[in-house]
Amino acid sequence: MADGMAARLKDVSPRWLKDVANSVTRAYAVRTAERRHLPDFMIIGTKRGGTTSLWNYLVGHPLVMPMYPPSRGLKSPWYFYANYARGDAWYRSHFATEGELDRWEAQHGARPLTGEACPYYMYDPRIAGRVHSMMPELKIVVLLRDPVKRAYSHFWERTGEGDEVLTFEEALAAEPARMEGELDRMAADPYYYSRPHDFFSYRDRGVYLPQLRRWAELYSRERMLVMPAEELYADEQRAVDRVCAFLGLPPHPLTVAERHNHLPAPAMNPGTKAELTEFYREHNRELFAWLGADYGWPV
Repeated sequence: MADGMAARLKDVSPRWLKDVANSVTRAYAVRTAERRHLPDFMIIGTKRGGTTSLWNYLVGHPLVMPMYPPSRGLKSPWYFYANYARGDAWYRSHFATEGELDRWEAQHGARPLTGEACPYYMYDPRIAGRVHSMMPELKIVVLLRDPVKRAYSHFWERTGEGDEVLTFEEALAAEPARMEGELDRMAADPYYYSRPHDFFSYRDRGVYLPQLRRWAELYSRERMLVMPAEELYADEQRAVDRVCAFLGLPPHPLTVAERHNHLPAPAMNPGTKAELTEFYREHNRELFAWLGADYGWPV
């Protein structure tokens, strides 16, 4: 009730009042950071692969706590890259206190989980080590999407946000130049956020196996659930039940199976689609061999 009222007030409040409220709330949360519970799980990717939808489905579970404060509807503080300089107390400030978890457990008979979801975490090569050093017992959820469709959806997201001015074909051709030197800058400066690496990595981001291997070097395969986004799109309840089982949560019916951040787009140029399909063919084959599963993408 109180969270719903806070959300309604947020919707009608002026920007300056929201900023003040956010500053006050975050300052309080930082002061109480040591009493706050670090995530039990993370959804780490991929971009345009259903991460936001899965997060919203999970946070509707009575044993999954929303990020603090609930009225902001956060799915991630983007800590391990864009906000890394803010420090660990700032990161912890986004999660429930142990006292809140105790009260929830007393009410529901089971201790709730905390988590976050950020599709860039899988792709930035620095993040797996940062996360593991803080949370070695974490459980990792990964959604992968047909990389051809993922790249095209990524492009239309950036176009819709006003960041992309090229055509899809021009953007694919420009990707190497846009990305040139970015990994070196990221390696040299732990606080450097690479906008090109995040925004314009249409082709490279669909080469999934190297990204997964970085995480698998630190987390056992038993602590990682990798599944195709197409499974979520085809049957939301069944996919969420699978994730809940992995996290040790009882099944919970979805109230609304709504896809979040869905972007309708015009048909892709057939020649471009054929070229990308051929590019990813061997990458998909190697991925499926490593996973021991075939997602039905071209190989």
